[in-house]
Amino acid sequence: MLDSMDLKLLSALQTDAHLTAQELGEILNLSPSQAGRRRQRLEAEGYIEGYSARLNPGRLGLSVQAFVQVSLHTHGTEQSHSLAALVNSRPEITSAWTLTGDADYMLRVYCRDLGALNTLIHEVLLAHPAVSRVQSQIVMDQLKRDAPLPT
Repeated sequence: MLDSMDLKLLSALQTDAHLTAQELGEILNLSPSQAGRRRQRLEAEGYIEGYSARLNPGRLGLSVQAFVQVSLHTHGTEQSHSLAALVNSRPEITSAWTLTGDADYMLRVYCRDLGALNTLIHEVLLAHPAVSRVQSQIVMDQLKRDAPLPT
């Protein structure tokens, strides 16, 4: 079970994963060793899955962000595994979800330009034997960055 101190620690780490045990202790009104032990326990219990840096896509030359819906014409285990392998092999696909509704999958992609997005859609996704339809929505502006999870 998570207590209010754990939730406060998780919230602080989502804002700044570089916080030291000393800094966490100050935020939580705990000693650095107590704060460090809490962090280690939350890591060991799987509440904290890892740490990463958030990069600026524009600075990396990735000027096109899009959401791509993929529908399959065949819904077998083999087709699902094959599409999952394709999705995991493509670095421009940064997130993927299975869905209910009209589309079977939603992909979040970052490409350097519209030509690269076109290639991904026509030469990679539509070329997959199980894919029947692809629909894309190009992001014009992002109103809110990926936010921390509510705690």
